[in-house]
Amino acid sequence: ELFVQYLATYSYKHGRGKEKNALTYSDLSHTAEECETFQFLADILPKKILASKYLKMLEKEKRDGEVGEDDEEDEDEEDEDETVDEVVGS
Repeated sequence: ELFVQYLATYSYKHGRGKEKNALTYSDLSHTAEECETFQFLADILPKKILASKYLKMLEKEKRDGEVGEDDEEDEDEEDEDETVDEVVGS
């Protein structure tokens, strides 16, 4: 209870809370990102993003993942070739 009170007070004082006379989610997420004491909350209180931006991020990760998987498959094939060469050379 005291921790939540401290988080809220800190976020209010260091955010835009005083200007708007209210504590907002963005104040909390900013505090979690910027303050070292609250860094562990960054995953719980992420910054808000638009759904369209999130979908673009997912699409990009998917494309990057496919490229990364292709690279891994090539490396696996190279490893197999080396193993075959070693066995044949013995």
